[in-house]
Amino acid sequence: MSRLFGTDGVRGVANEELTPQLAMQLGQAGAYVLSKENQHKPTIMVGCDTRISGDMLANALMAGACSVGANAVFVGVVPTPAVAYLTRKYKVDAGVVISASHNPVEFNGIKFFDGNGYKLPDSLEDEIEELIRSGMQGIKFPIGAGVGKIKYRTDAREEYINHAIQAVKVDLTGMKIVVDCAEGAAFYTSIEALKELGAEIVAIHTNPDGTNINANCGSTHMEELQARVVYEKANLGLAFDGDADRLLAVDESGKIVDGDQIMAIVGNHMKAQGKLKLDTIVATVMSNLGFFLMGDKNGIRIEQTKVGDRYVLERMREMGASLGGEQSGHIIFLDENTTGDGLLSALHLLQVVVETQKPLSELAKIMEVMPQALLNAKVPNHKKEHYMEYPEIADAIAALDKKFAGEGRVLIRPSGTEPLVRVMIEGKDQKMIEAEARKLADLIQNIML
Repeated sequence: MSRLFGTDGVRGVANEELTPQLAMQLGQAGAYVLSKENQHKPTIMVGCDTRISGDMLANALMAGACSVGANAVFVGVVPTPAVAYLTRKYKVDAGVVISASHNPVEFNGIKFFDGNGYKLPDSLEDEIEELIRSGMQGIKFPIGAGVGKIKYRTDAREEYINHAIQAVKVDLTGMKIVVDCAEGAAFYTSIEALKELGAEIVAIHTNPDGTNINANCGSTHMEELQARVVYEKANLGLAFDGDADRLLAVDESGKIVDGDQIMAIVGNHMKAQGKLKLDTIVATVMSNLGFFLMGDKNGIRIEQTKVGDRYVLERMREMGASLGGEQSGHIIFLDENTTGDGLLSALHLLQVVVETQKPLSELAKIMEVMPQALLNAKVPNHKKEHYMEYPEIADAIAALDKKFAGEGRVLIRPSGTEPLVRVMIEGKDQKMIEAEARKLADLIQNIML
C-alpha cells in the first residue's frame, strides 16, 4: 500500500479517496501522536480553505480528535499560514489545515503542524500512518468527562492580519493594486490587510461559493489578472492560491513575476539592509537557472533542496537562513512565520517597490529568466517514483542531459501530490526545449500508462 502522506499532507478526491472516515482516523491518530508526551488535555487548532468539502472533513477530523480526549478549536476559513501562526501564538499542541491548495474543488487535503507551527517531519507522519494502519492499536478512548470538546472562534483571521501588517512596515498610500484571491482563503485577510495599509484595491475572485476555488483564477491562472492590471493602469497585481500560502505577481505592463523573481527582488533588498541571514536564499532544484546566475552576480548564496517547501524549510532551519522558497510562489520568511505565506510575501515585495520608488518591471530585471519548458506526463500514482526503471526512458533522459550539458539543464521528477512525472528543460532556444520536453513527456506517459 502506498504512503498516505505526500509532500504536503494527505491529499485526494474528497469523499472518494479522502473520506470522512479517513479524516476521523487522521484526527484520532494525529491528536494522539502529537500530544502523547503531554500530561495535559491536548488542544488541536483547525482551519480550512473555502472548498465545499471542508466542513465535512474538518468536522470528521475534529470528532476524531475529541474521541481520543483532545479538544479542538475551529477557526474557520483562514489561510494556511494563519493556522501555522495561530498554533504557535496560542501554544496549542498542533494545528491542522483542511485544504488542497491550488488544486480543483473536488480535491481536498489534510496537513498537520506541530505546536511550533512547523510541518511534520516524515518520522511523525509515519507514526500517524502506522497507527491508522494498525486500527488505532494501543489508543485508549476515554468516556464521560474525558472526551474532548470543540470551541469555535471567528476572530482568528483578524489576529493574523494584525501579525502580518506589524511584521512588515509599509505605507501603501497612493498604490493601486489588483488582487486575485482565487475564490480561496485569502478573500478576506489579504484584501483587508492591504486596505488597512492604505492601498487602493481592485479585488477579483473574492466571492467563494464552495465550488469555485481556483477555477480559472489565482496563481495557477494568471491571464485575467494580467489583463486587469493593464486595464486598470495599476501599479501591479497580486495572485494568491486557494490556501494563500503562495504568491505570484504581475508588473505594471502585465508581465508575470514568479517566485524566483520575487525572492531575488526581496532577497537583494534584505541583503542591502543587512537582514538576509548568511547572505543566503534557500531554493529548490526547480528554480530557474537565471536565479542561480543572479545569486552569483550579487553575492548571494543559493542553497538547493529537492522540490517541496517542507524541504526548503528544513534546510532553512538547519542553516539559520531567513529567506527561502519555490518558483511556484511558496516563499518563507522564517523570522516572521514558519511556512510559505502569500500575504507576507506580498507585503515584502510591496515594501521594496515603495522604498526604492521603482516599478516592479524594473525591479524584476535583477534576474534574467532563462527559457524553460515544464510539462507533465500523466502516469499511475503507484508507478511515478519508478520512471528510471524503464530503460527507454532512462536512455532518453541521458541523451538529453548530454545534449544540453553546459547550455542548459534537464530535470525530471515525480510530483509529490499528483499522479504525474514532471519534465523540465532549460536552454537558450524556447522552441527547441519545448519540442524536446513534449517528446520526453509523451514517451514517459506512453510507456508508463
